[in-house]
Amino acid sequence: MAEVINMPRLSDTMEEGTVASWLKKVGDKIEEGDILAEIETDKATMEFESFNEGVLLHIGIQEGETAKVDTLLAIIGDEGEDISGLLNGSTTEAKAETPTEDKTAANTESESETPKAEEALPEGVIVVTMPRLSDTMEEGTVATWLKKIGDTVEEGDILAEIETDKATMEFESFQSGTLLFVGLEEGASAKVDSLLAIIGPAGTDVSSIAKNFAVEGSSAKKEEAPKQEAAKQETPKAEVKKEAPKQQAKAAVSNTDSGRVFISPLAKKMAEEKGIQLNQVKGSGENGRIVKRDIENFTPSASGSASTAKFVATGQEDFDEIPNSNMRKAIAKNLAKSKFTAPHYYLNVEFDMENAIAFRKQYNSVPDIKISYNDMIVKACALALKEHPQVNSQWFDDRMKLNNHVHIGVAVAVPDGLLVPVVKFANEQSLPQIGAAVREYAGKARSKKLALDEMEGSTFTISNLGMFGIDSFTSIINQPNSAILSVGNIVEKPVVKNGQIVVGNTMKLCLACDHRTVDGATGAQFLQTLKGFIENPVTMLV
Repeated sequence: MAEVINMPRLSDTMEEGTVASWLKKVGDKIEEGDILAEIETDKATMEFESFNEGVLLHIGIQEGETAKVDTLLAIIGDEGEDISGLLNGSTTEAKAETPTEDKTAANTESESETPKAEEALPEGVIVVTMPRLSDTMEEGTVATWLKKIGDTVEEGDILAEIETDKATMEFESFQSGTLLFVGLEEGASAKVDSLLAIIGPAGTDVSSIAKNFAVEGSSAKKEEAPKQEAAKQETPKAEVKKEAPKQQAKAAVSNTDSGRVFISPLAKKMAEEKGIQLNQVKGSGENGRIVKRDIENFTPSASGSASTAKFVATGQEDFDEIPNSNMRKAIAKNLAKSKFTAPHYYLNVEFDMENAIAFRKQYNSVPDIKISYNDMIVKACALALKEHPQVNSQWFDDRMKLNNHVHIGVAVAVPDGLLVPVVKFANEQSLPQIGAAVREYAGKARSKKLALDEMEGSTFTISNLGMFGIDSFTSIINQPNSAILSVGNIVEKPVVKNGQIVVGNTMKLCLACDHRTVDGATGAQFLQTLKGFIENPVTMLV
C-alpha cells in the first residue's frame, strides 16, 4: 500500500524546508534507511532517510522549492500502484488551507485536475516549469536559451539564463533527453511554475501535452494555486505562450534575412533602455546574433559620438515607455510594504571625520592595502551592533528576534534598481577583508552574477550616497531588518573646536528605525557607540 511522505520537522524551530537535492528519482527502488533527499532547514542542510520500502512513485516538491512542514514530499508504494486518490486528496487539502481562495473555485479546479493526475505522460517525458530561483520571485523572464529544440540535454547542462527579481541566473537541467518543446521565447515572462520546456526521448510527440496545457490551464487559477500542489510535476499548470513550430519558424526567418540585425528580444530591450546603437555592437551568439552579454559588455568606441538627448521638436509633447523589469517590480513591492507596515522614524547625526581621514591615509600607506570610508563604516556598524542587539533585530507578529550574529547588507546601485549583497559576520572580519568582499559583491551585482546566498540573511543595511555628493538623505528599511543607516558625503566646512572656528571635515548620517523593535533611546545609544568607533577608528583594531 502506498505511503505518503510529508515534509519532516527536522529541528525544533523549523516551519518550512527546502529540498536541496533529491538522491532518488521517480521509479527508483527504495530500501528502508536509504537517503531520499537533502533538506535545508532554518539551521542546516540535513539528510532525510526513508522509513518505508517500495518504489518512489511521486515527488511533490522539486529541488530548490520550499514548502511548509507536513506538505506532501513524496509517495512510496508498489510499482505501478494507482496513487491518483492520494494525489487528489493532497490537492484538495492544500486548497482548503488557502484562505483567500473561493471554495467553489477550489472544488471546480480540483475536479478539473483529476484527469490530469491520472493521465500518464509518455515514458521518459518530463515537464520543466519556471523555477523559483529566489525567495521573493513571482515570475521570471527567459533572457537566453542555451539549448534549442532538438538538442540533446544532459543532466547538469545549462538550459537557459533566467532573469529574476534579483539577478540573471543560469538554470540547469535535472533530466537527460532531447529538448522537445519550448514554452517561452527569449524575452518573454511567465509566473513561477508556468510551462518552460518539455524534455524526453527524441521523436516523442508532445503536441497533445502542450495543447491540453494551453486549454486547461488558466492564469487566474495559476495565481491562486499553492506552490506545493502535489501534481505539478506530472501536469503543466500555466498557459503556453508559443508552440515549438512557431519558434523554429522565427529562427529561420531571422537567419535568412540578411538585411536585418540579429538580436534577442531581451538584448534589444536592454539596448533601447541604454540608448545603444545596434550597428555598433558585435554579436557573439549563433550566426553573429546579439545577445544579452554583448549589450552588458558593450563600451562605445572612441570614434563614436557622445550620447545626446533625444531630439524633440519645440512645443511637441513626447515620452518613452519602458516596461518594468522583474527587479523593479520587486523593489516597488518590497519597499512599499516596508514603508506602510513598519513605523519609520529617523535619527540624524553629524560626526567629526578628522581622525578617520588620518587613519585611512595611514592605513593605506601599507603596500597592497586599500580601504575606503565605507569599509570603515561597515566595520564600525558591525562592532556597534554587537553591543546593541536590539538594533540588530527582526520583527514578527508574535515575537522579536535578536540576532547575535552580524550580517550587514550594503546597497549597490545597478541599472535596473538596487541590490543588497551581504557581508557575513562583518564584526569578525578585518577592514581589508570587508573591503575585498564589498568590491567583489559590487562587481557581481552590476554584472548580475550575484548568487542568492550572497543577497540573503542581512541583519542591518547601509546605504551610502556620499560618493555622489549627497550630504544627507533618508532610506526605507530593508525588511526584515529593523534599521538602515544612510551615509552622506564628507564635507569640509567651518567647525567650532575649543571655542575657535577652524576648518574641519564632517559627515552626516541618518538612522531609519522600525519603532516596533527599536525605541528612540535605543537608536540614539547605538549612534553614540558608532560615533566612538568612527571618530576614533583605532579602537576598531583593539
